[in-house]
Amino acid sequence: MIKIAIDAMGGDQAPQEIVAGAIDAAREFNIHVILVGYRERIEFELQKHQTRDLPIYIQHASEVITMDDSPSKVMRRKKDSSMKVGIDLVRDGRAQGFVSAGNSGAAMALAMLSLRKLEHIDRPAIVANFPTIKGYTTILDVGGNVDCKPVHLAQFAVMGSVYATYILGKTAPRVGLLSNGEESSKGNELTRETDALLKNSSLNYVGYLEGHDIFTGEFDVIVCDGFVGNIVLKTSESLATVLGQILRQEIMAGFFSRLGALLCRRAFKRMKGKTDYAEYGGAPLLGVNGNCFICHGNSCRRAIKNAIRASAEFARQRVNDHLLQELNKNQEIQKLLPKKKIWNQIKERIISKDSEAEGEDDD
Repeated sequence: MIKIAIDAMGGDQAPQEIVAGAIDAAREFNIHVILVGYRERIEFELQKHQTRDLPIYIQHASEVITMDDSPSKVMRRKKDSSMKVGIDLVRDGRAQGFVSAGNSGAAMALAMLSLRKLEHIDRPAIVANFPTIKGYTTILDVGGNVDCKPVHLAQFAVMGSVYATYILGKTAPRVGLLSNGEESSKGNELTRETDALLKNSSLNYVGYLEGHDIFTGEFDVIVCDGFVGNIVLKTSESLATVLGQILRQEIMAGFFSRLGALLCRRAFKRMKGKTDYAEYGGAPLLGVNGNCFICHGNSCRRAIKNAIRASAEFARQRVNDHLLQELNKNQEIQKLLPKKKIWNQIKERIISKDSEAEGEDDD
């Protein structure tokens, strides 16, 4: 039996869409879900649906993390938030996964604080699946770490390869390093050092790729730092939206184009499904000693449902166990790990950065 905890209060459409998505997941996939948040509000939403005999439980939490809350404030002041309580359920073994559409920065900080990192992992990474002409490709990091070292990108490559193998069903996933050219002389110091490191790994590392290679399907895993990855993610989402609007305008421009669209409506529906973020649900935070999925802030019930499904599959496939096995094969990467725990570095940076701002607010 797999239980997934859901932050019922996180997201732009919480708790209505979050609760509805959890109900759909429990009904369609027979997944046990724990809705975390204000008990009265959750019960009010549940009463709008037929939930009899569904494996749905409620865990009360008295606080909510907003999108404006800083990670340091969350850790110090909101110790009974729906996000922290949900992550703690995973830590304590009462749930096998956690899903939230709330503040992604707070979710990452709390996951690292409560669940800690996997052994041999220096920095966790956020993963995104991109549609290609041959299926899907996995890109990481897409926003968790904007400043990276070669060892971090090498670890991202290992994590992405394991994820693509056990979640996307890829055999010997082809790993590529995002750069400004395919030649070995291209890139910057970060990509060149990472390239040398990956060539000596046990991964099926192919080499550099450029931006126009992302959607060709020639690469199963694409590695980059969070600064570049987040720009790629946001640009791609915007492009998909704009192309859909342009296509709609052109279709409505004349009778024959509307007739053609009517004949092609099934193809359009399939294409929309491949480019819709709701189909993927959420992005796993790889590298923490647990199962944590971060969803789009505007997630609808279908996105939440699919995120819960993906989190349950992550638990069933024991992705973290396979990840540790793969990391142990790549001793050259582990030799570059710094001695100081990265969490201490992040915690010190967050506290020092936010303490001054909070002091100004108190004044």
